[in-house]
Amino acid sequence: MVLDNLGSSLRGTLDDLRGKTRIDEEDVENVVKEIQRSLLQADVDTELVMELSDSIETRALEEEPPESTSARDWVLRVVYEELVGLIGESTELPLEPQTILLAGLYGSGKTTTAAKMAWWFSKKGLRPAVIQTDTDRPGAYDQAKQMADNAEVDFYGDPDEDNPVTIAEEGLAATADADVRIVDTAGRDGLNEELIDQIERIDDAVDPDRNLLVIDAAMGQSAKDQAREFEDSIGIDGVAITKLDGTAKGGGALAAVNETGSSIAFLGTGETVKDIERFEPSGFISRLLGMGDLKQLTERVERAMEETEDEEDWDPEQMMEGQFTLRDMRHQMSAMDKMGPLDQVMDMIPGMGGGLMDQLPDNAMDVTKDRMRDFEVIMDSMTDEELENPRSIGQSRMKRIARGSGKPEDRIRELLEQHRMMSKTLDQFQGMGDADMERMMQKMQQGGGPGGPGGMGGMGGGGGPFGD
Repeated sequence: MVLDNLGSSLRGTLDDLRGKTRIDEEDVENVVKEIQRSLLQADVDTELVMELSDSIETRALEEEPPESTSARDWVLRVVYEELVGLIGESTELPLEPQTILLAGLYGSGKTTTAAKMAWWFSKKGLRPAVIQTDTDRPGAYDQAKQMADNAEVDFYGDPDEDNPVTIAEEGLAATADADVRIVDTAGRDGLNEELIDQIERIDDAVDPDRNLLVIDAAMGQSAKDQAREFEDSIGIDGVAITKLDGTAKGGGALAAVNETGSSIAFLGTGETVKDIERFEPSGFISRLLGMGDLKQLTERVERAMEETEDEEDWDPEQMMEGQFTLRDMRHQMSAMDKMGPLDQVMDMIPGMGGGLMDQLPDNAMDVTKDRMRDFEVIMDSMTDEELENPRSIGQSRMKRIARGSGKPEDRIRELLEQHRMMSKTLDQFQGMGDADMERMMQKMQQGGGPGGPGGMGGMGGGGGPFGD
C-alpha cells in the first residue's frame, strides 16, 4: 500500500528510542533521515519531503512533550500529526444528492473507480448511477456496463453516439431519479488540447458538484503536472488513488493532492467493486504506523456480517446461543472473505499490523488463503450430519471425506482442530458480560498502540490515536 516502506522503516527507527525518557538531536536526525529516504523512494515531491522533515525536527526538539511521555511516544505523536497534515483532511462527500465528474489519464482506473464509488454510495443508502461518456476507448461502454452490473447500480451509456457531451446530457436526464450521478470521462496516454477541450465541454454541460482526479498509485512525480493541468482546466476537489493492492509507491498521488490544494477522497484497494475505502487520514496514518484502524475495521466487519446474514439457512444469533457447528464456521469464513485481503484486515487491528506483519514471511497470507480454500472444499464433501456434529467424524468418515475432497487427511484434522479452537473461544465469549467485553476491547486498543497500556496507543477522544 502507499507509503508502506515508510511505515516499516519508521517503526524500526522508533523502536530504537524505547526506554528513553528524553530525546536528543541525533535521535531526531535519525528519524528524519528515515522519513526523507522513504518518502523520496516513494516518489513524493522533494519540496514536500523537506517541508515535512523540517517541521518534524523543529517540533520534536522545541516543543515540550506532555508529562510521563516517553521519547518514542513523543516522536511518534509528532510524526503522526505531521503526516496527517501532509495528506490533509478527507474530501467532503456528503451523503446527499450530487453529481461527481471523474477526470484522469488513460489507464488510471476511472471506469472501475466510478463503479466502486457507486457501490459505496449504494451501501450508504443512496441510489447511485454511472454515466459513461468515453467514446474514444474501444470497449469502454461494455466495461462500464459490466462494472455497473457487478455493483448493482443504474447505468447509462450510448455506444452509438459519438459526442460525449450529448451522452452526458442525455445521461443526466435518463438518471434523474438517482441520488448520486457519477460521470466517467475519456482519458489519453498524455495530456493534450483535445482531452482538455473535451472534458471542459463535459464539465460545462454536467455542472458537477465536485470533480475528482483519479490517479494510478504507480504514477510518479509526473502526477504533479497532470494535476496542475486538470486543476487549471476544470478545478479539482479531491483525488481518488487506485491500484493500491500492488507494489505501487504512491508518492506521486500526494504531489497531486498538494498541487490541486485538495485532499484524498477514496482509495482503491483491489479489483472488485467492493475494494474501495473512504479515505480517513487519521485511520490511514494510524494503520501505516502499526496502530490499527478500528473504525475502518468495524465498517468492514458490519458489512461482511450483513452480507453473510443474507445467506440462506444461517442465523448468527443461534450460533451465539447454541452449539458452534462446522456450518457456522463456514459462514464465519465467508464473512472473513467478504472483509477483503487478510493482510489489509490485520493492519486494521491494533497490535496486529505494523511490526508484527513485517516479521511474517512474504507468502504467509497466501498460505492462509490456500488453507481456507481447502477447508471449504473439505466441507463441501461432508454430509449435513457431519457439518452439524463434527464429533461424528471418525477414521472411516475421514477417509471418505479425503477421497471426496481430494485433500489429505492431515488437512481435515487441521479443519477439525480449528473448529475446536473456535468453538472453545466462542464458549468464553458467551460467558462474558458487557463490562467484561468492554474491558477486553480497551485492553486490545491500548496494548496495540505505541505506548502500551497507559501510553498513547488508545484511540482517544479526538478521532485519532492520541485524542485531543
